[in-house]
Amino acid sequence: MPSVVMNVIYGFIALSLLILVHELGHYLVARLANVKVLAFSLGFGKKLLSFKKGETEYAISAIPLGGYVKMLGESPDDEVKEEEINRSYSNKPPYIRMLIVFTGPLFNILFAFVLFCFVFLSGYTVPSTKVSDVEKGYPAYTQGIQKGDVIINIDGKDMKKWEDIAQSISKAGNESVEITLMREGALKHIWITPLIKEEKNIFGETIRRKVIGIAPEFVEQKGTLTSAISMGFYQTYNLTKLTVLGIIKLIEGTISPKNIGGPILIFKEASKRAQEGKSTFVSFVALISINLGVINLLPIPILDGGHIIFNLIEVITRRKVSHRAIDIAQKVGMVLLVLLMVFAFYNDLDRLFQFDRLIGGK
Repeated sequence: MPSVVMNVIYGFIALSLLILVHELGHYLVARLANVKVLAFSLGFGKKLLSFKKGETEYAISAIPLGGYVKMLGESPDDEVKEEEINRSYSNKPPYIRMLIVFTGPLFNILFAFVLFCFVFLSGYTVPSTKVSDVEKGYPAYTQGIQKGDVIINIDGKDMKKWEDIAQSISKAGNESVEITLMREGALKHIWITPLIKEEKNIFGETIRRKVIGIAPEFVEQKGTLTSAISMGFYQTYNLTKLTVLGIIKLIEGTISPKNIGGPILIFKEASKRAQEGKSTFVSFVALISINLGVINLLPIPILDGGHIIFNLIEVITRRKVSHRAIDIAQKVGMVLLVLLMVFAFYNDLDRLFQFDRLIGGK
């Protein structure tokens, strides 16, 4: 029971932060564009707590799986007074509406960047060139590499970080490489022919990789402000690219739909990462923030990407998409989103309780 409670607490913290950042993006740009914001809510459904400040009602609602910013004129049913027409969302140029919509996902990605910068500034672990383990049966073990050895050089190239070692091994071809290592203050030279190993990459695809059978020792590092910004940008860009690629591979069928996770998985993983340390938890929240930003840009009518498509059509045709067409498209989008959420919940239950066996699956 304590484990379940912690899952909920950490998961709620993670989701609430991401929803707040996302909706804040919409809210701030709407205010800058002089659009009247009627409501700002974390969550959907019944309002549990609300207050009004100025012209906006701020609320926390019962279903914590999203949020919304309600703007004047956003719905065709809104009554807009003549003196407030210029503050109506629907009366703004399409590029302003696109900017309001786009800034929600953008804020999620920028938030991830800020979180990664914090991680790199506060301290993080990196694999070093020192060997922490040698696997039996692999070339490194056979040729005498030992735990505690520090790899200095491979084929005449200095090894400054673990990635340098991995790249040098991968480029070895079918030939041996000369490894210079430091052991107890003395240099040693070892010739090793890498082994080609088949394994799964992060997308579940089978790849062939050259290995020698060693694992690195991890060391704690702290970055400067400049290096933290640089590494934060790289990490955010790299994970955004991987998220987009993952979605493409999911559509292509390369990745199994079983990999799709929902709120239960997020709650469980958030708790696990929090127990592993502050930096791990913050990095996990950043990763989910990137996923949320990218997914919201998909061209599904109910999502931000769908709204951007409607506005792009208006820019191209110079005519607004009819409310009826938008309404039908959004209903279809809602059905697709609900089906996706149901499938994600099913996968979550399957991971937790082997749910497919309980209902008669294999």
